[in-house]
Amino acid sequence: MPRKPKGHRRSLRPQPLTFSRFARSVAQVASVQMVRSQTHKARTHRESFPNSTSNGFFNKSLIEKSNHSESSEDEGFDGVVQADFVFFDPKPDDFHGVKILLQTYLDDAQWDLSGFVDLILGQTIVGTIVKTEGDEDDSPFSVVTALSLGRYKDHKCIMELKEYLLKVCREKDVINDLRLLLGEQADDVGLLVSQRVVNLPPQLLPPMYDALFDEVSWATEDELTKELQDSFRFKFYLLVCKIYKQLKNVSRKKKLGSRSDEEMIYIKPEDEIFHQLSSWSFTFPMRAQRVETQELKNYHLTGLMMVVDAEKISTFQHQLQSLIDES
Repeated sequence: MPRKPKGHRRSLRPQPLTFSRFARSVAQVASVQMVRSQTHKARTHRESFPNSTSNGFFNKSLIEKSNHSESSEDEGFDGVVQADFVFFDPKPDDFHGVKILLQTYLDDAQWDLSGFVDLILGQTIVGTIVKTEGDEDDSPFSVVTALSLGRYKDHKCIMELKEYLLKVCREKDVINDLRLLLGEQADDVGLLVSQRVVNLPPQLLPPMYDALFDEVSWATEDELTKELQDSFRFKFYLLVCKIYKQLKNVSRKKKLGSRSDEEMIYIKPEDEIFHQLSSWSFTFPMRAQRVETQELKNYHLTGLMMVVDAEKISTFQHQLQSLIDES
């Protein structure tokens, strides 16, 4: 596999990209068209998508970056927004933007978030920051990385993250597995962190994750010492994300033996794939709530922790690409 992927040109027809009812009611991303991609870190992507007034902050940012300054959160924009998305290595200048993306990573817990962001930005060999072309110093749209729980076990932020997960886990059948994972098995665990704005074009997801897992593989050979190389030989990936879960009083009204696909709404489409491939997982309540709409009135924002065997990552990549291709 080449270390420096060459740029290529690819066009896709505009397609609906609503993966769940959450996507329709919150993001309302109607279509995305990939015009081209070229080498920067991994790839550069030009995306075209209509503006949605339901999520003014994110779309307003994109509009401003595309010189549509006449648009606002209160005024709909019916044109097409053009944006070149570029993959960058993490750097200290991204601190404030990445911290904003991660500000609710552990719900409303008080923990060393600044130290966590410093770890992410200090690990340049593995990790990607997604921005728009020409705005290298502007706020990121996405961050994705994998941090070794063993390598960083003595950092305050990682110790507090472990404490948080042990505290919120209320499922007796997995608590011992969680203690083992965070303790004796920590050297084998990669914390997969992926946060982004709601309406980042989904076509960016496959190359974004491909770049991450390529970098993890390359780090096992390219890091300066054997100890650092071994720190990226993950056997497991731990993921912490958010979903919308149906309220219990609504679930009870369903017939016994029936399970609706609507019981869980995944905010990020790839989290459903990770969940299906996970060896074990647990959900936990969250105090912070995000979106209140008519469609989500029977749902509660819920935390989800998953453990995925590293050997299943190739399956994840294939299923994610298929999901995007078929959407």
